[in-house]
Amino acid sequence: MCGIAGIIGTDQSYLADAADVHRMCQTIVHRGPDDEGIYVNGQVALGMRRLSIIDLSTGHQPIHNEDRTVWVVFNGEIYNFPELRPELEARGHRFYTNTDTEVIVHLYEDYGLDCMQRLRGMFAFALWDERRQRLMLVRDRFGKKPLHYALSGGRLVFGSEIKALLASAPELTDIDPQGLLSSFYFGYIPDPLTAFTRIHKLPPGHMLEFSGGQVRVSEYWNLPAYGVHEPRCEEECLEELEHRLAEAVRIRLISDVPLGALLSGGVDSSTVVALMARASSRRVKTFSIGFSSRDFNETEYARLVARQFGTEHHELVVEPHIEDTVHMLTRSLEEPFGDASMVPTYHVSRLARQHVTVALAGDGGDELFGGYDRYQSYLGRRRLRLFPCGTGRWYRQFIHPLVPSKWPGRRFLYNLSLPLRERYLDEIALLPACGRDRSIFSKDFLAWADKQASPFEAFRRHLEHSPTSDPLSEVLYLDAKTYLAADILTKVDRMSMAASLEVRAPFLDHPFAEWAAQLSPRWKVRLGEAKYILKRLAERLGVPREVLYRRKQGFAMPLIHWFRQRPSPALLDILLEAKTIQRGYFDEQAVRRTLFEHRQGLRDRSWEIWQLLIFELWHRNFLEPVTQIQSTAASWCNQPPEGMGIQTLAPRPLSPTTIQMAG
Repeated sequence: MCGIAGIIGTDQSYLADAADVHRMCQTIVHRGPDDEGIYVNGQVALGMRRLSIIDLSTGHQPIHNEDRTVWVVFNGEIYNFPELRPELEARGHRFYTNTDTEVIVHLYEDYGLDCMQRLRGMFAFALWDERRQRLMLVRDRFGKKPLHYALSGGRLVFGSEIKALLASAPELTDIDPQGLLSSFYFGYIPDPLTAFTRIHKLPPGHMLEFSGGQVRVSEYWNLPAYGVHEPRCEEECLEELEHRLAEAVRIRLISDVPLGALLSGGVDSSTVVALMARASSRRVKTFSIGFSSRDFNETEYARLVARQFGTEHHELVVEPHIEDTVHMLTRSLEEPFGDASMVPTYHVSRLARQHVTVALAGDGGDELFGGYDRYQSYLGRRRLRLFPCGTGRWYRQFIHPLVPSKWPGRRFLYNLSLPLRERYLDEIALLPACGRDRSIFSKDFLAWADKQASPFEAFRRHLEHSPTSDPLSEVLYLDAKTYLAADILTKVDRMSMAASLEVRAPFLDHPFAEWAAQLSPRWKVRLGEAKYILKRLAERLGVPREVLYRRKQGFAMPLIHWFRQRPSPALLDILLEAKTIQRGYFDEQAVRRTLFEHRQGLRDRSWEIWQLLIFELWHRNFLEPVTQIQSTAASWCNQPPEGMGIQTLAPRPLSPTTIQMAG
């Protein structure tokens, strides 16, 4: 596991500088504290920071081929490299390391741009072909490992994290207003957007080819058709599920360093631990986080699983004194990121890192097997026809704005007034400035937002082009393409890397995920029971029934209690400071009302408060130190609204002639 960075000139006159790439690497030392390697040749420079997992003695990167004409820097793990290596040796290739990284250069020599099709794992890599003067950037199929890029000053710069790009090209701090608008809607910024206009995320399952001064981005993988595989009986389905998932777990146990599991006490992580215990010759180490608030605490279920499978179990109770943690995390977050479970994810990663370097986790199980409550809520709401044809839009336009925000059922009625597919988009949205919940925002910000394209547009395109034939599969596909990559996997990558821990996700082994996607939806959700077939497998493996058949809690913090019972004025009052209000995003009276309603117990406003808080702390702790300019993040238009004293950074999008998207 590593962090990568690099630079390539857009013309032959540019000469790369090793010191420049070294500065980029220094910003991501936490991703790879064990080693640094740099390759410089003419217009190209590749750099990496290494967290040693496999081949501790000879795995120094960058890695090259036999005649040193192909070089690669790599972040991730290739789980099928033990099978690929002898195949490549039989074709005449000579290896000088025992790493999984080296198979990439030799696969490229044989298969060219299609080399990534042979890789099974999680990865982001940059490969330089000196003969062809071609650079490849590749990101794994689900986006488990991040990769960012930008064109600036006659160069293409790239890196695992945005801060690496900014270390070489500080001029890239122009704020992308569409990115920030998306963060209000979803709590994250979906690919390929970032918070910065000229910096892009390489989407999952995509590659970037740079040659002749031109950039071409293309998709190399997508999920297959959903719901087309129908096992003959439950036993056949269970047998195939067990075989495929057990293999996905087994190949992720390859490591030259200590290895364990993050155990939440839910179905997914418990199933992974059960399969690990069966496949491992050593006692499995497990790690859990708990809270003093019982309705958010799953440690008793994690203990049941640990006891059942005889693991060496470690747990930590997180108390509500989170000020230092939140400030520290928002200094490292390069974009507004509102998933509150990042805090327990960070703490469990730190706990695990005290004992192991690698941990398996259950990420992806919900998106593959329909585990979130919102899936069943959406399916249920599709059957409701409260508004006759044509009256829904009238309700949203004229009635909904008059309904007081504190009235129960206000959001539910708005949702039912929408077309069927739109109901799911509305359900996953947090603070949509262009739709349902607008009162928290200032009038000037709303005037700007109303003129912008809806952040839902990209999500609608996913739904329209989804390889599915039923409503459940549609939203499973949508979440796999958006929420899974940009929220769940981003959270796990950033928080685990902050602790220098590698996390592996067996459910997202792509052959297994392809099989699960094709499985008929009746095996995923049946008669209101989520993860039907996965729970049957877990029960068969010995996971206690108390763990499997209970209300889903999710890996979340008890914000509702922390913001009421033990409020932290030093933290929450940040939202009412003049500095926050003067940015121009939020209406001061609406913020005061939101805090009052929550603290008085009138409504649970904890998630809204959290989103606003993280957004403001990101400005203070990351953006302002980077830009050295006060309040620059309020640049949501080329000309500031009348009466707003803000400095605007005009967005400068990449030219369509420079970036070519290939479908």
